[in-house]
Amino acid sequence: MKTNLKYQDITGKIIGAAFEVHKFLGNGFQEVIYQRALAIEMRKAGLEFAREVEHDIFYKDFPEPIGRRRADFVVAGNVLVELKAITALENVHEAQLLNYLKAYRLEVGLLINFGEKSLKYKRLILSQPNPRIHN
Repeated sequence: MKTNLKYQDITGKIIGAAFEVHKFLGNGFQEVIYQRALAIEMRKAGLEFAREVEHDIFYKDFPEPIGRRRADFVVAGNVLVELKAITALENVHEAQLLNYLKAYRLEVGLLINFGEKSLKYKRLILSQPNPRIHN
């Protein structure tokens, strides 16, 4: 069964690049190492991206930001990518990505974990009150 997911072409290339990085490096490095390697692979895949993109965080109607958050990648201006290098993803990491999607006003995000023996990723879509998650 073939599904049409929003920005499927972009997320597919990102996931492919992440698999390439994990295939070469394996697990056990710090997150920044995977971030740098993924940037190289995404360039090779022809993806445009910004790395370590800072964004203001606002609270309700308060006009001034209450802080800033730095996303690992925003790819093609549409997909937020958050990297981890931990033993296992937990629900708190999904909640974190959903909060970042809200702050950046983006719908699609990838949570990629290089810390496990096999690469793990989750694709989150923030287009409804109850976001859908695709593994």
